[in-house]
Amino acid sequence: MMLDKSQWQHLIPHRGAMCLLDAVIDWDESRIHARAVSHRDPDNPLRADGRLLAVNLCEYGAQAMAVHGGLLARRDGSTAAPGLLVSLREVKLHVTRIDDLAGVLDVHAQHLMSGADAMQYAFRVEHSGVVLAEGRAAVMTKDSS
Repeated sequence: MMLDKSQWQHLIPHRGAMCLLDAVIDWDESRIHARAVSHRDPDNPLRADGRLLAVNLCEYGAQAMAVHGGLLARRDGSTAAPGLLVSLREVKLHVTRIDDLAGVLDVHAQHLMSGADAMQYAFRVEHSGVVLAEGRAAVMTKDSS
């Protein structure tokens, strides 16, 4: 069930070059697998001093979470509440930088738990089957109604 960016970008707040993901490869109730090539873009807004450091993979994971929430809300006939990334835990970076990697990044997010105004996901970013970064992220949501 591959979805290109035009099918989900409107569901998240990230626009233009800040929308780092390019496609959703698959998703279901509890997980999402997305792909990105924006790490190779010299105009990637997260670059500093011409390089894109691995710590930025946390943002790739967070965007996969946002897309997942948007897709779930759309499936249920609603709109996802705005969210704010409030915590990163157990983050492990297995490389220093990512702008020098050819090909695509595979971004995985797994929904772990939800409460009335918060959710937690595990994320993992891979390149050619090698894990580059992994961790957990917590998001606080605020119902805009």
